[in-house]
Amino acid sequence: MTTAPQLVVALDLPEREAALDMAARLRDIVPWVKIGMELFTRCGPSVLGELKDMGFRVFLDMKFYDIPNTVAQAVRSAARSGADMLTLHAQGGKRMCEAAREAADSVRAAGDPAPLLFGVTVLTSFGPGEMPGISAEPSDFALDLAREAAQWGLDGVVCSAQEVARIRSAAPSLARLCPGIRPEGSAQDDQRRVMTPAKAILAGADYLVVGRPVTRSDDPAEAARRILSEMHIEKA
Repeated sequence: MTTAPQLVVALDLPEREAALDMAARLRDIVPWVKIGMELFTRCGPSVLGELKDMGFRVFLDMKFYDIPNTVAQAVRSAARSGADMLTLHAQGGKRMCEAAREAADSVRAAGDPAPLLFGVTVLTSFGPGEMPGISAEPSDFALDLAREAAQWGLDGVVCSAQEVARIRSAAPSLARLCPGIRPEGSAQDDQRRVMTPAKAILAGADYLVVGRPVTRSDDPAEAARRILSEMHIEKA
């Protein structure tokens, strides 16, 4: 899916102006930015276009989870809004994920760009024993969902870097996107299953999502450069 690991900076900020200001500081340094529920709910789809105009690829992280028809229509809407990548919960199951795949394929068949589809396995905020109604360990459950996601036609999965090596082995066709990335010495915040950029790349991650260690830094551009340097050195 990717020829080199990609850094995605999460613009988890409450206001359009703050998000666009942060994006401006990262322009020509970071290839991808992430729009999550907070910013999208506040600003709507127009912010995707503004970020695209700045030269970014945009990851829309809304974690779709609904009946198949609703998710399919949401995928089409995301494509029209300019999303290059989006997330849906793999726990939505076979019919939901396949409906999303069909929707993306229909957009592409019509000659328009379609987003990459990434299935969320287990949120990195979950530790062992914290998933309601699920007795399996988070890493085992993530691996099972990744195997299914490959069969359902998704482009990749969202997983903790702690699971990425096993997923790469079990489902090599999938790209691996890892949140919960924390450079050495960074605060863990509300994440549970974290890993440094260097170790995540060595394990086989294709995309690293980093938010607060960049956006809360005194110098976000320099923080991003340090992470990119670590990623590229370790991959080589």
